[in-house]
Amino acid sequence: MHRIGVSVALAATLLLGARDGAAQAEQQAPLRIAASTLASVEVHVNARKAGGRWYAEDAGLSGPSRIVITYGQPHARGRLVVGGLIPVDTVWRFGANMATTLHTDVDFRLGDLRLAPGDYSLFVLYTRAGWFLIVNRGTGQWGTDRDQSQDLGRVPLVARTLGEPEEALSIYLVPDAANPASGAADLKGVMRIKWGAAELSARWQVEP
Repeated sequence: MHRIGVSVALAATLLLGARDGAAQAEQQAPLRIAASTLASVEVHVNARKAGGRWYAEDAGLSGPSRIVITYGQPHARGRLVVGGLIPVDTVWRFGANMATTLHTDVDFRLGDLRLAPGDYSLFVLYTRAGWFLIVNRGTGQWGTDRDQSQDLGRVPLVARTLGEPEEALSIYLVPDAANPASGAADLKGVMRIKWGAAELSARWQVEP
């Protein structure tokens, strides 16, 4: 049996006001919230693939396999999200600061797009015809520095309207089952993206 677990890690950066000179060492400037925070979401596959077979983590192979999305997490702060911060008919950086990254230790399928183990950048395109997630080979670039020639493909996203708006961009990798019973083919779930009044989703699966 292969087991998967999900952990969500959010790292927030706060901008602290500097102390106003030695004479005012006891008085700290007011706390200001940064325009964005750093966040990540992970799926742990507690098995490793070797020689075409899956082995439990206790078979002597080091650590669980990981699928990780890391992103700068912008906050709406009263601004229009869809059609504003997320522009129409323009590729959006899908977050803030550095490009959003996907790391996978396993063969991975996102929608109908198959990805080998490695690192990728993710972008979003919102058009009047629908939403698409763009997977790009480039890594380590600023979020606005996408090289279109490195695009691997586009994954259609299913959109729905949230009952309660989401203040900060949030990405989730939700497994269908916490402990799938019959091997790699059952290691699958839904990626959910929430911001403002929009929720976007696509299926994901670990390839056997």
